[in-house]
Formats: sequence, C-alpha cells, structure tokens
Amino acid sequence: MDTSDDLPMPPYVTTEDVVFALRAVSVHAPEQRPDGQRCRKDQAAHPCRLHRWGRRVLTKRGLTDGQIQTLLSGGTVALR
Repeated sequence: MDTSDDLPMPPYVTTEDVVFALRAVSVHAPEQRPDGQRCRKDQAAHPCRLHRWGRRVLTKRGLTDGQIQTLLSGGTVALR
C-alpha cells in the first residue's frame, strides 16, 4: 500500500480533530467486494487515505482500538 499520499497530521490533536477523525473512520469503513476489501465511500482499496488519517489522529490522541470502537458505536470515553 502506497502511503505517500497520506494526509498531513495536525500538530496537536484537538477535540474537533477527534470528531473529524471518527467521522472519517466511520464513513470510510471497509466493505467486502469480490476483489477484496474496498472503502464503502470512495471504493478505494481499504484502508483508504481518509480512514488511515482518522486512525492515525485517534491513535495520536491516545485512544486504543477498543475505545475507538466504543466511540464509533455511540459510546463515550474520557479523552486525555
């Protein structure tokens, strides 16, 4: 996977960045296709660049995979 086109990271991750990142991860979720996993939004190979950006932002904020899943399913977690 070529990551040279990845979106730039914010210098520090704000609460607003977390909201945008959660939306990116949610909207650009994987969908199984005959040719493999594709982004449900733009049909690019999954993970697409917006999904990767969202995951990187959330990880930079210190969220674990479990916390990200909780937020995506409508739950709450304490942000540091």
